[in-house]
Amino acid sequence: MNREKLNELSNKIIGIGIKIHKALGPGFLESIYEKAMVYEFEREHLKFKQQAVIRVNYRDLQLGNQRVDFIVNNEIILELKTISEIMELHQAQLLSYLKTVNKRLGLVLNFGKKKLEIKRVVNNF
Repeated sequence: MNREKLNELSNKIIGIGIKIHKALGPGFLESIYEKAMVYEFEREHLKFKQQAVIRVNYRDLQLGNQRVDFIVNNEIILELKTISEIMELHQAQLLSYLKTVNKRLGLVLNFGKKKLEIKRVVNNF
């Protein structure tokens, strides 16, 4: 997917997150926002994998599996949070996921604040 299409998809996902946050506000469990994202992804006819499993390898050794909240259109990894603030650790984790599955873009959406907090993470592989 070219950069323009990737940015369009990213903006669409962010728009969905904003719509949900405006309707629900902060204060719910992450699973509530996750269900709302599924509903909106289906309405928008976006392809997605929910609670997608990625395999983590080191050289020729499979170390284990890691779950990510969503992989949207097989391009963008989306992580949802309901915390006081997105920390560097959350962004570093997302970058590791991106590198593991050779994806270029990830988003962290934090529903735990008055205004939806959004962080884009880019993997320049």
